Amino acid sequence: MEIFDYDNILLLPRQCRVESRSECDTGIDFGGRRFKLPVVPANMKTVVDERITEYLAANGYFYVMHRFDLDNVAYARAMRDKGLYVSISSGVKQADRDVIDRLAAEGVGADYITIDIAHGHAESVRQMIDYIKQRLPQTFIIAGNVGTPEAVIDLENWGADATKVGIGPGKVCITRLKTGFGTGGWQLSALKWCARVATKPIIADGGIRHHGDIAKSVRFGASMVMVGSLFAGHEESPGKTVEVDGQLYKEYFGSASDFNKGEYKHVEGKRILEPVKGQLADTLREMREDLQSSISYAGGRQLGDLRRVNYVILGGENAGEHLLM
Repeated sequence: MEIFDYDNILLLPRQCRVESRSECDTGIDFGGRRFKLPVVPANMKTVVDERITEYLAANGYFYVMHRFDLDNVAYARAMRDKGLYVSISSGVKQADRDVIDRLAAEGVGADYITIDIAHGHAESVRQMIDYIKQRLPQTFIIAGNVGTPEAVIDLENWGADATKVGIGPGKVCITRLKTGFGTGGWQLSALKWCARVATKPIIADGGIRHHGDIAKSVRFGASMVMVGSLFAGHEESPGKTVEVDGQLYKEYFGSASDFNKGEYKHVEGKRILEPVKGQLADTLREMREDLQSSISYAGGRQLGDLRRVNYVILGGENAGEHLLM
């Protein structure tokens, strides 16, 4: 198979068929709802909080609330009271099952539940999918994270409605350094590999450094793209603000870091500082405009047209030599 990542690929333009890029539709149908962008901020403590997820839900964007130091049931009830959809995260332990029981018993429920563990191709995930399906049968279940076609096939067969692909490609993830495993360095290729066998939506999770990487993810099979570092560092971001040499930064750390866990045990994440980059609404607007431009370069009018373009693999002495049809 071809091995490449986002910075090794460029998409090839086709004849433009719109008079204005603003004609291009970046919307996506996902889990029975339509969203303005195929992009979701990472469900991490330094990326999203109650205020940000409320904003996203109220303005037509997909979100997944993190599961750390949070009463999921109270959070879900608060979103329901505001007339907003509920999208939460879950682990696979007894405490997580207790949350599902409470959501069902109290009639709060959830529209989306993301089973979110480091190695999602696991019997514990199969059991958790089953548990949720029995108690909240209408809930759209996202499961992950995985990095192989076999895992995607299994999760779909176990009942997952969407699969999250990406093992350690994120900016604050050090899984490949700590364990020798992962999709870091070839995440885009792994996405292509997994999408070939998928019959349900895939969320590409990690490795996004530029807005153009969103278009590349869609080209190689993603229905939704989970983004961490590009969403961290906003004025509204929940990460702690730090000043270094007169420059303001927001802290951004991985969910498997000791900063998130509160102890140094099975650590596969780190902490970095992201320069404060203004307001989240401005980034979302710019992402949408850039993705509209991507669609226009693809000779299309809607998101799915990105999947029809050719691409080149860059790198080395033979840069640009390989044209993939």
